[in-house]
Amino acid sequence: MADKFDEATQKELATFMEQEQAQARLHSSIHTLTSTCWDKCITGTPSSSFSRYEQGCLANCVERFLDTSLFLVKRIEEQRQQALGH
Repeated sequence: MADKFDEATQKELATFMEQEQAQARLHSSIHTLTSTCWDKCITGTPSSSFSRYEQGCLANCVERFLDTSLFLVKRIEEQRQQALGH
């Protein structure tokens, strides 16, 4: 079906698909982050506000998750650059 479109349209579709896939990965990461940190930090029945412990735990959990994610992205990019010989 892709061969029915001109080159510009094919590139536009490819770009759109890449953006949609990136957005899906982001949503998946957010879901994982929310689920992981919630399970780890919310120990009782949720009320109208978080306890001081829960607030600190959630903040730390999010920071560690983001640190880990950034580390992995940088490491993968380094490996990709090495594979390309740069």
